[in-house]
Amino acid sequence: MASGPDTSERLRAATWLKTPAIGKVFAALATTGGESRVVGGAVRNALLGLPVGDVDIATTATPDAVTQAAKRAGLKAIPTGIAHGTVTVVADGTSFEVTTLRRDVTTDGRHATVAFTDDWALDASRRDFTINALYCDPDGALYDPLGGAVDLDPPRVRFIGDARARIREDYLRILRFFRFSAHYGGDALDLAGLAACDAERAGFVRVSAERVRTEMLKLLAANRAARVCAEMQAHGFLTGILAVAPSPGRLARLIDIEIANELPPNSIRRLAALALHPEADPSRLAERLRLAGEERDRLAKIAHGWVQTTSADDNRAVRRAIFRARPAHYRDTLLVVWADGSATASDDGFRRRLALASTWLPPKLPISGDDVLARGIAGGPEIGRLLSAVEAWWMEADFVPDRSACLDKLARLAAVP
Repeated sequence: MASGPDTSERLRAATWLKTPAIGKVFAALATTGGESRVVGGAVRNALLGLPVGDVDIATTATPDAVTQAAKRAGLKAIPTGIAHGTVTVVADGTSFEVTTLRRDVTTDGRHATVAFTDDWALDASRRDFTINALYCDPDGALYDPLGGAVDLDPPRVRFIGDARARIREDYLRILRFFRFSAHYGGDALDLAGLAACDAERAGFVRVSAERVRTEMLKLLAANRAARVCAEMQAHGFLTGILAVAPSPGRLARLIDIEIANELPPNSIRRLAALALHPEADPSRLAERLRLAGEERDRLAKIAHGWVQTTSADDNRAVRRAIFRARPAHYRDTLLVVWADGSATASDDGFRRRLALASTWLPPKLPISGDDVLARGIAGGPEIGRLLSAVEAWWMEADFVPDRSACLDKLARLAAVP
């Protein structure tokens, strides 16, 4: 156990450790006679002063004992990963993954066969990085069997024990090394970890595209993503993952623009900056990374809008572009186009267009197909043609004409043979 004044204070002051929900889970687990502690990301982030999301709990109690204890306490127990010792316990609508301490019996680079144990050091030793092998009890006392807390300040992402052995247990850890370095590492990657990734690169082809997608999108959300992607490219990993020649420099400019303009990161927008160009087919990249439907759509809209995004400062032209693309997609494309050029992150022209896309609400065309039908026009393509013509005129007039003016325009167009 290693605990200094700062770490003890941060953990004991953590509000997430004092919620009624986690209190109920710990109280239930105490009835098993075993020992239970929060493990991993929640502890790490609390020590770093970062937001804490999901809270995972490690316990010496068996999955059966955890399940029975939860049910006795009136909590829901879901056998989400019994083979690996995990039961999801739900208290007050909040889910906690409760996992029995374990050690690896066999590994094949993708899956592990485990055996349960009551040895905290053995459980810690099977994890990937030292900063993920941190535990704290319900009172906030830190348990650090492998000395991982020292890698939080100064920050360093370091494999536990033999880095190559850790990677051979699960080759996804190569990409996790880069992802965690982007979020929690310092200015330089751990050299021993980087060398191990290089040495074990041949095994990375066994990792599924779905797992690669998850790690890449998480990596891209980090503000050090461009720096880490540049390292991945220099060591020959990035092109293999994306199957395109990436542009870490453009990604770096996009991140600078986002930070300078106080914009939250978006992994798909950052992926576009990293891996697309104006003539690229986004479907190839989407298929390569097995992107979900909404992700594919967002990427495609950025690619489609890239060549259409106006560079003019004329607000009328910008409003037309926003109307055609819709504000969110226009902003995405604008930011990528901005990063693709030489304009600074505080460029006035781009900032005016960004502000307009954030404040101007595109109106709805004041007429519809029913108005065309009301003029005796037969259904079919003619309805769409007339509506499109009125809309083009309305847009050119900067969306000012009201319903009456649009109906007059429709009447004139409909009268033309």
